[in-house]
Amino acid sequence: MSVNLDLLESLMSINEKQSLDYVLYIDNMTYDLTDVSIVNSPTPVNAPTTRGGVYFSDTFAYKIKGTINDLAIIPLLSKTMLGPNTEFREIKITTQIIHDGKKLSLSLFTNLTNSVQSSSKIELNMILVKLESS
Repeated sequence: MSVNLDLLESLMSINEKQSLDYVLYIDNMTYDLTDVSIVNSPTPVNAPTTRGGVYFSDTFAYKIKGTINDLAIIPLLSKTMLGPNTEFREIKITTQIIHDGKKLSLSLFTNLTNSVQSSSKIELNMILVKLESS
């Protein structure tokens, strides 16, 4: 995993205190991602393993949960999640924060692990793969 932990911890701290604007990108479409939470939590992996062509060795992972209020995304999600596919496809999420006095644009690259759909929204559960800043 390619993650600047200092930057990630800063994002997590800011995200807990205030609502940030997140945009999810998939198949040249953009969707507002709301109610975003980022936590470091245990994974069900207790030994190195390969899942969907992705090698997992960490027993902890940064998990991202968020909601999209546009059900038009549903057909696009089936192309990204393990299950119907043999490999995960990364989903890009962007946001902006102030870190060390500078405004940074962050790109979070995630793998979708599952989704929960209701009549008006879909909740996505993802694992952080990579974090880039500019």
